Amino acid sequence: MIDMSILVDNWDMFLQGFGNTLKASLLALVGSFVLGTIIAVFRIAPLRPLNWLGTAYVEFIRNIPLILIVFLFFVGLPSVGVRLEPFVAGTLGLTVYTAAFIAETIRAGIQAVPKGQSEAARSSGLTYIQTMRYIILPQAIKLVIPPMGNQFINLVKNSSVLGVIAGLDLMYFGDLISAETFVTFDVYIFVGIFYLTLTLPLSLLVGYLERLLAKGR
Repeated sequence: MIDMSILVDNWDMFLQGFGNTLKASLLALVGSFVLGTIIAVFRIAPLRPLNWLGTAYVEFIRNIPLILIVFLFFVGLPSVGVRLEPFVAGTLGLTVYTAAFIAETIRAGIQAVPKGQSEAARSSGLTYIQTMRYIILPQAIKLVIPPMGNQFINLVKNSSVLGVIAGLDLMYFGDLISAETFVTFDVYIFVGIFYLTLTLPLSLLVGYLERLLAKGR
């Protein structure tokens, strides 16, 4: 049987970790969406230097571990005089890492929009940026809502990396409670349940949006 007293006696710590995990996830979600959108536009921009920059970002970030990126912010930046709090370093690393995957998802959506719409917008006098902002991106993002939602679910789960650098998230407090109580199984069961309260509603929302969009086609 799971010892419920572990949850009751350490409720404040679990709740603080849950709040910080939620905060880091929301900040990284917004940041990765904005950065990923910019990188996606770079990858299909008519300027070759922007193509190279976008491609280099995606290929480099996607092919190295998330924890290495987090350590670059947490351990690497202090070597050049920039010190970040563990929570900030972890959230930035999570943002930068997830943005590479979001960029590829949005790029696929952009390429799925018929080229004639872009050509019509440009011929009507809109600039490239205006065409992307008002014509192409709204349609592209609508097309890739389901896969982008899955990336956001992965983001929430990946936020557990903050625990490695004492980022005050769920995993950090789970480790702390386990060390103090000498209980492991029960503690991490509760940690998993807290993660499920974040990921399950998001998964259901993604499924609902996917069905809704399928009906609208």
